[in-house]
Amino acid sequence: MIDNISPTKTFPGGDGSRRHPAESPPSSTAGHRRGRGRIRATLEAYLLLAPSLAGLLMFLVAPIVGVVVISFFDWNLMGTPRFVGLANYREMMGDSEVWRAMRNTVYYVLLNIPAQTVLALLLALAMNRKLRGLKVLRVLFVLPWMAMPVALGIVWSWAFDPQRGVVNQFLALFGVDGPAWLSSTGWAMPVLASVNIWQYTGYTMLFLLAGLQAIPESLYEAADLDGAGTVQRFFRITLPLLRPSMFFVLVTNTIGSFQMFDTVYVMTQGGPGGSTDTMNYHIYQQAFQLFRTGYASALAMLLFAVILLVTAVQLLYFRKRTIYDFS
Repeated sequence: MIDNISPTKTFPGGDGSRRHPAESPPSSTAGHRRGRGRIRATLEAYLLLAPSLAGLLMFLVAPIVGVVVISFFDWNLMGTPRFVGLANYREMMGDSEVWRAMRNTVYYVLLNIPAQTVLALLLALAMNRKLRGLKVLRVLFVLPWMAMPVALGIVWSWAFDPQRGVVNQFLALFGVDGPAWLSSTGWAMPVLASVNIWQYTGYTMLFLLAGLQAIPESLYEAADLDGAGTVQRFFRITLPLLRPSMFFVLVTNTIGSFQMFDTVYVMTQGGPGGSTDTMNYHIYQQAFQLFRTGYASALAMLLFAVILLVTAVQLLYFRKRTIYDFS
């Protein structure tokens, strides 16, 4: 009955249209309170971030800026720095020992990264099975990574000793005369790479194993229903979905390999004949043995540029091929 319909309530506004009280324009007082709340929340966030930002500026940004500045000076750490402009960079470009160290570093990376990645992937595939005792094996494979590199370098120097080392004694059981590993220009660098592979393969395996366990089992069940074999499952499912983990492993291990120092320092000190003189060890020699800090800083900038270039190439390659969505 139309007579029982209550009349439409008109809110203040002038046009007679319906408007809920919650939709009314905010008053200037409420807006001012919300503005102060946002400012307070922003200040609290920056206050919580302050310790981390201070550490980042002090231990990362400031040293990088310091190295860039020092690379333009001639300084022996004791006297007054003398500005020399680009002289250190010009000397670096014509220094044959620098490029020998760079070649040694690239050789070490090429020996280390492919072997370590393939071995870690095979171990991760084996450790991903549901068998008894695998947890103990995982711990055993990771133990070398937890040891001190200097201590391991001393132990492996004894192991590769040509007279009393266990390596040559083991080869003698099969009638093989082992070489003087660390005194040979041909064997010294492969020995250093093998020590690094032995130490870090278990650590790399952990990341690849985590990537394997994140792959949904339903994908393998669907592949089984389609009649896919083991090889097809690996190349069509496992390897493509493992690319995020593979990207992380390759980038971090490549950067670490370019910065290899402790094993060289303990086992060979750049010898024999400079065959294991890597860039990081050459920078150490220039800075703390010859006290040419400015020149060493220029070498550090060269190493930084090479690492940045290699990392950028890896990033571009994996960004076009990485799958992140498992749904």
